[in-house]
This record gives sequence, C-alpha cells and structure tokens, in this order.
Amino acid sequence: MSATFEKPPVESYERGEKRTKGLNRSQIRRARISGIVMLLLAAAVAVLFVPNAEGVATFGISTVDDAIQLDALVVPVQATLWAIVLILGFMGASQFVKGFQRRATLILGISFGLFTIAMMVWATAGAEFSLISMLVATVSRCTPIALGALSGVLCERSGVVNIGIEGMLLGGAFSGVVIGSLVGGWVGLLAATLTGGILALLLAVLSVNFRVDQIIIGVVINILVLGLTSFLTAQVLVKNPEWNDAPIFPSIQIPLLSDIPVIGPMFFNQTIIVYGMYVLVASVTYLLFRTRWGLRTRSVGENPRAADSLGVSVAKVRYWAVVSGGLVGGFAGAWFTLGTVGRFDEGMTAGTGFIGLAAMIFGAWNPVGALGAALIFGFAESLEQKFALLDIPIPTEFLAMAPYLVTIVVVAGLVGRARPPAADGQPYTKE
Repeated sequence: MSATFEKPPVESYERGEKRTKGLNRSQIRRARISGIVMLLLAAAVAVLFVPNAEGVATFGISTVDDAIQLDALVVPVQATLWAIVLILGFMGASQFVKGFQRRATLILGISFGLFTIAMMVWATAGAEFSLISMLVATVSRCTPIALGALSGVLCERSGVVNIGIEGMLLGGAFSGVVIGSLVGGWVGLLAATLTGGILALLLAVLSVNFRVDQIIIGVVINILVLGLTSFLTAQVLVKNPEWNDAPIFPSIQIPLLSDIPVIGPMFFNQTIIVYGMYVLVASVTYLLFRTRWGLRTRSVGENPRAADSLGVSVAKVRYWAVVSGGLVGGFAGAWFTLGTVGRFDEGMTAGTGFIGLAAMIFGAWNPVGALGAALIFGFAESLEQKFALLDIPIPTEFLAMAPYLVTIVVVAGLVGRARPPAADGQPYTKE
C-alpha cells in the first residue's frame, strides 16, 4: 500500500518564498547599516582619539576597603586604541560584506562597547581612573531606572500603559523624605511605597472602570505630582527644613560575597533599596512566568476577551497588576531621597521614569531584560560623572546628554525591536 502526499498549494510556496526573501533583504540592509556604523566608529577612534593620546592609562579595580587588593590595570594608550581601530574596522567590513544576520544587534552592541572603552582609555591617558568606583555607581544609579522599568512591566503585561511612572517616583521621593524626617527611614520607605500605590490606584480606576485614555492619565499624574510637590516644597519644606532632612540608608556589606574582587563591591556593598531591587526583579520574573497569577496577567495583556471567556476577571487582574507596579514605582522614588542625599529638591527625578520606560522597551517587557537595559543607562550616567572629573576636552553638557541620547536610540528601535503585549493600552468592555 503506497502512501500519497498532497502537494501544497502553489500560493503557499509563493507566500513562504516572498516572506523569506523579504526577511533576507531586511537582514542584509540592517547588516550594511550596522557595518557602516562600525566603520564610522573605527574612523572616529583613529581621527579623534589616537593623535591626542600618549603614555599609559591606569584603571583602579580595588577600593581601599577591599579584603583582596588587586593591582591597578595599566594599559598602553596608543597600542590599545590602534587595536580597537583594527577590531572595529574588521567587524565593520565583515558586517558590510556578508553580515552576521541574526547576530547583528549583538555585534553592534559590542562595537559600541569597544568605542566606549576607547574613549575611557583616551580620557585616562596619563591619569588614574577608579574603574571599580564607577562600576559601583553604575549599579546604584541603575536602581531607580530598573525599578521604574519593572513598574512598567507589571502594568503593561496586564494591558495598561503606565506613562505616570515619573510621577510615582517623584511622589515617592517626596513622601519618603517627609515621613522619614519625622518618623524614621524605614517608615519613610513604607510611605514612599504606598504613595506610588495610591497614584497607581488612580490610574487603575480611570483606565479600567472609566476607560479614559491611558496616555492622558499618565501625563496628568506626572503633571499633578510635579505641581503638588513643587507647591508643598515651597510652602512646607522651606518653612520647616527639619522635615526635609531624612536619614540615609547606609551601605550594607554581605559577608563573604562583598569580599569577592570587583563583583563584591559592585553588587554586595549597597543600600537596602538596591538589594530590594534585586529581590523585586527576581520575584516579578518568577511570578510572571512561573505562577498562575503571572499566566493570567499575561493572558489579559495579550487577549483579554479570551481570558474573560475562561472565567478570568480582567478588571481584577489589571487592578492588581497596576497597583503592584505603582508600589514598585513608589519604592523606586525613595532611592532619590532616602537612598542618596536625604533631602528633596523640586523635579529631582529628572526624567528617570521615562528612561525606565525606554529600559522596559529595550528589555522586551521582561524584568531581567529591563535590568540589563537599566545597567546600560546607569553606566552612561556614571561615566559622565567620571569624565567630568578628568578635565577632558569634551564639554560637560555634552557628556550629560549621553543617557538621553541612549534613550533616543533605544526608543527609536535602532538596537532591535520588541513586540509589546497585544492588548497593551486597549480598554476592555465586558460583553
């Protein structure tokens, strides 16, 4: 008995061939653009950095308090820069000629990393650069960005866009410092967290029950909190300075782990808010992808009608997710006051909530990916601070633009695109 096989329709072959050809053309075009960018980076290093650099660059990789002291890393400036030029040139030429296709984003990221190393070596020529202190600052500075991104992940995975993260951060910073000054740091941290939850509850009520445009609600929350905190600062904190003097959470060394060279000071000698960020990223990742609650939240964000047909309460799930995201945002706001300076200044969050949204997109709505993106933003900010101390011939204002230029690149999708939840930003009406 012979088996017979039906021949697929001609249209199926044609559709598949067109789809494959379209994908290949897109990969080739992207590879060539990436190759040109790499070649431009190689040319920039050769023209801007190599002629003005000489001697050696010294990078400190230990602090005076480290249990294990490592010798400083000393590199020859000219040889290092020329090596980076050759590597970038080879990668760029290879990318332009044949392309790495699916690895194009990774290769492009490596090329920008090499360019950053070249800039650091050039800036440190004849001087000493504390690399470990910059890495410690990177982890600290990425904390509010990562938590802001985590707040967005929780909300948008359920289908609610949260543009009001900036307002939640700012509100948490204000309430945290006031309550912290009056009662204590731990109570202030709790107050900051609850403030974010209250603002998120406002977002949930207006978006879920009244189906108001979620973008508008987020903008209103940001403007409301900015105006309210500015008013209260002028009318209350200026007249009562003792209400704007909260204790700062000290750094806590984790035994044994903090003694690991480089990694120890970076990750295990931080404040309680940074450790809280570690716990929250791990917890939200587990809850979203390993629990029934996470499955329901993701299903509501992808197809609320199908979830509703299976007995899932769309409104209840979105309420829980949005309020949870607000609590995380308020907790992040405490970093600006209780985790750093112990006082509140008007608009001190300075757009961190929006950078958190960019990190969320860059991380593909995944908590771990958002943390990785936040580390990039934190590194850019700490690098700007370090370069300002080295007296290099680059205006400080230009260096201060770096984190926001990175944000534009991320939001524009130049480092890859990610698909948001299908029902993100769409109100749901139960039939």
